[in-house]
Amino acid sequence: MNAENAHPDTGLLAPEPSDVPEAVVDVSALEVAVLDSAAAEAAAADDSSLSADDADAAPDAAESAPDGAAAAAPATGTMSAERLATKALEQRLLGGERKLRRREVAAGAGLSLLSARKLWRALGFPNLGDEDVAFTERDQAALSTVVDLVRAGKLTEEAAISVTRAIGQMTDRMVVWQIEALVEDMVHQQGVTDAVARKRLVAELPSLVDALEEMLVYSWRRQLNAGVQRLAVRAEAGLASSEEGREGDEDDAPLPLARAVGFADLVSYTSLSRRMNEKTLAQLVQRFENKCAEIISVGGGRLVKTVGDEVLYIAETPAAGAEISLALAQAFNEDEILPQARVAMVWGRILSRLGDIYGPTVNLAARLTALADPGTVLVDSMTASALEHDERFVLLPRDAENVRGFGEIHPVELQRGSGKGLVLD
Repeated sequence: MNAENAHPDTGLLAPEPSDVPEAVVDVSALEVAVLDSAAAEAAAADDSSLSADDADAAPDAAESAPDGAAAAAPATGTMSAERLATKALEQRLLGGERKLRRREVAAGAGLSLLSARKLWRALGFPNLGDEDVAFTERDQAALSTVVDLVRAGKLTEEAAISVTRAIGQMTDRMVVWQIEALVEDMVHQQGVTDAVARKRLVAELPSLVDALEEMLVYSWRRQLNAGVQRLAVRAEAGLASSEEGREGDEDDAPLPLARAVGFADLVSYTSLSRRMNEKTLAQLVQRFENKCAEIISVGGGRLVKTVGDEVLYIAETPAAGAEISLALAQAFNEDEILPQARVAMVWGRILSRLGDIYGPTVNLAARLTALADPGTVLVDSMTASALEHDERFVLLPRDAENVRGFGEIHPVELQRGSGKGLVLD
């Protein structure tokens, strides 16, 4: 959407309304604490200019105050070393000190407050009040970057908000993951409690920020390139298999992408988790996710998501999906700590949105996973047809099953044929 066709009242580029009722402010507890603390510290720093007589009088005032009042008052006008470190890290991460209010940032980017809040909500930021000094010039520059793409006609408003939401959700999850990994490592390596590790991490992060940022940009570029390659060159086997079992051609498909969709589900995870303490359970989950991520990556697939004891993945061709599925089943059969896994894979068409995948193919793969025996891989009859001439795989038909939402289906057990399968080095 460009400036000419943006809706005059509700579009991203809409001007500031003349009379907009104030929205309910829903500021997170953490954000409030940071802002209040910063304001209190600034006031305290100003108090450091008190005369010597004023400073000498402070103890007498504290002694004459009611019980508990002295404890509430700051002892000095200086910040603790911990707060200084936190404030310095914040300024480094945010690109400077918080000096701007939300309306100032929006106006600086040439947006109405309503439009700016659309983008902030997409990024996952909490609402702030008009008087909260919460933003820096970098916040304004970021808004301008997105809006300039809309003004130049490179992105529609809907696409801009969707892309922004993707960045917000992925980076939010990534930051939580990284912090937990660093805290866990400090607890293990330094022998401190979780609470102590979290405080110490503030002092450790400045030495890590640049490296983490560099790796983030590097990985994003590599992943984007991989996505471009998938767009530009679709595997011939995948195209041929996508025509299996229907009339017509590639362009008449109801869903756009033909993919191998697989699930791997740990057996007896719920009962095991009830008998484990927090540390042991965390190690089990991490071991499961790491092993799945490695196998899926080596097999040329993509890990879509993990949900507790289950992983969802996709691959470009039926053969690639089959190799990954067999490798996952084998890995958990041989693992000395993790239980076995039920695995299922279905070749079919999907809809990819918001970093997730949808459609009957996904649902059927999930249903087949529940039917699989521990340590085995199931596919449906259509997927078996796409694999039947490949000597790397052995296909063993099983009895028909009635599956909710699909009626009668004919599961086929997938086993290793000739060849070594995936090689993990």
